[in-house]
Amino acid sequence: MRTLVVGAGSMGRWLADALDGTVAFADTDPAAARAAAAAVGDTTTALDDTDTYDVVCFAVPMPVVAEVIAAQADRAEHALVDVTGEMTAPLSAMRDHGAALERMSLHPLFAPSSAPGRIAAVTDEPGPRVDAVRSALADAGNDIFETTADEHDEAMETVQASTHAAVLAYGLAAEPVDERFHTPVSADLQALVERVTDGDGHVYADIQSRFDGAAAVAATADRLADADRAEFEGLYERLQADATDQDGQGGA
Repeated sequence: MRTLVVGAGSMGRWLADALDGTVAFADTDPAAARAAAAAVGDTTTALDDTDTYDVVCFAVPMPVVAEVIAAQADRAEHALVDVTGEMTAPLSAMRDHGAALERMSLHPLFAPSSAPGRIAAVTDEPGPRVDAVRSALADAGNDIFETTADEHDEAMETVQASTHAAVLAYGLAAEPVDERFHTPVSADLQALVERVTDGDGHVYADIQSRFDGAAAVAATADRLADADRAEFEGLYERLQADATDQDGQGGA
């Protein structure tokens, strides 16, 4: 299978490394495409290349995915796939510009350095090429589960936008302390700050601009700060009950 990966960043490289067959790269920065090709040992191409491929995969930032799909979809002979991290916009663009093609949106729920892991998938139009992509990723040890675009994007408001906002807010608000004073909870939070900040700020900014969630964290923090003792205890107990319910559902 001949695949074009549009986007030569870490996620594009991760995807290319997992796929079978010949993989080419396209990027607005030809040097990045060449470097990615050298890193995974495949061929490379530039954005002005006119070659077509069995599959075109998009690994680009969320704010530009629709326009990149519009520009590059006609290079796909059989299938379009994206790994951008949202699903509604790329699926809509792939339908608009590849109505006759197989289509699938994937979201690896991990950084490439933490692979393998769970991958959310929406198979919008099935076929042998998207099956081949799924199989290659499964063979690489990933756990792929099917979802819907609405279910995925709603979940991202909590597991990405709210989570990142809470961790970053703690990191920005916390004062430096002697590590001997850290409790297990504060040490875990500090470790999360270090993990989140070991990346690219623009990726986290893209998530915050795409998914709601940070405002809810801010409003809840204000509510906790303004709560009297009784209200604070009530909020704590409500969360405690919710956590117990979730544990029970997870164990079912």
